[in-house]
Amino acid sequence: MKKTNGTKKELELYFHIPFCVRKCFYCDFLSAPGDEDTKDRYMEALLTETVGSALQYEEYRIASVFIGGGTPSVVPAAHIVRLMAAVRDYYHLTEEAEVTMEVNPGTVSGETLKMFREAGINRLSIGLQSADDRELAVIGRIHTWQQFKESFRAARKAGFANINVDIMSALPGQTLSGYQDTLEKVLSLEEPPEHISAYSLIPEEGTPLYDRYEKGILELPDEDADREMYQETKRVLDRAGYERYEISNYAKKGYACRHNCGYWQRKNYVGFGIGAASLRENVRFRNGTDLDGYLQDPLGCREEVQVLSRQEQMEEFMFLGLRMTEGVSPAEFGHLFGHSMEDVYGKVIRNNVEDGLLQYLEEPNSDAVKPGSQEGGVVKPTDGMRLALTDRGLDLSNYVMAQFLL
Repeated sequence: MKKTNGTKKELELYFHIPFCVRKCFYCDFLSAPGDEDTKDRYMEALLTETVGSALQYEEYRIASVFIGGGTPSVVPAAHIVRLMAAVRDYYHLTEEAEVTMEVNPGTVSGETLKMFREAGINRLSIGLQSADDRELAVIGRIHTWQQFKESFRAARKAGFANINVDIMSALPGQTLSGYQDTLEKVLSLEEPPEHISAYSLIPEEGTPLYDRYEKGILELPDEDADREMYQETKRVLDRAGYERYEISNYAKKGYACRHNCGYWQRKNYVGFGIGAASLRENVRFRNGTDLDGYLQDPLGCREEVQVLSRQEQMEEFMFLGLRMTEGVSPAEFGHLFGHSMEDVYGKVIRNNVEDGLLQYLEEPNSDAVKPGSQEGGVVKPTDGMRLALTDRGLDLSNYVMAQFLL
């Protein structure tokens, strides 16, 4: 591994592996089943893009790596081992880097998990979604609760001490008690996960689930039931010692996903593979989504480039940063943009503070709430305070965040 220089700027790497065993009925991600030859060719192209791009990022140290999809664990494990070797050989990967890989139950074995761990992957994200086999079948998952437990135990045995589990609420036919059962079963695992991502199902247009819902042949829980499940997530996970650090993410102390926090904090990141997005020094760019084109020229696949204006940077700072419960720093806003947050967003902040949707916190994750000072009708923070959503604001986050689009 290259030696890292502590003065280098941080960069996050994302690798998109678009293959899966079968596309879930709710999934609108860039993913699809693929034959073994296509998988092999894609992983070779991904390696070519990774190595061929390395000199562009010589000035950065790699703070985190995320291998997502799709289901990365459906490609032969040897490809993942080679990919991680290339990251170590061609990039300045820090010793303490968080390296995450997404896997699905039924697509891993004790042997492949051991290979992933030895390759340097130190965090797994396992897609469970539900502990009810009937619910899993309705949404098109390929596994059962028993297969999940087997994969989870195998991951622990392989040495993974940092595991996320994805779960979903508001599934077709799901009741509050059924969702509670999923939560309790996950928490009752012999070594419960360090991190839980909990999302409410949203039927996305163009998916089989959406089509069935539109035709009236699939019944989803109503808004009140969805809200009850949402509230139950917070109650149960808080009781179990998980801290909610982002709208849909909960972690035991010290286990918040550093890679995803980087997205919300607008850190530099670069994505490899079809459709992968990047943000580098306030320039957003994305790879094309055509698989054949990528296989032919993985280094010439960039299609969309957007140089963010100062206004767009400020907007992103607010609506991405407010996803996190620690909120955003007015001092950092002023340092980055040369204007105070209150000068730019004073009216929006004042209205939402008065409505109980925003608050000033004394320090990150503190329960100490202070109103800030008032000057000319605008709420102003004192030194060291942060602006964050209240519990009610988190419930209405989309409404609040939309107001920060100038």
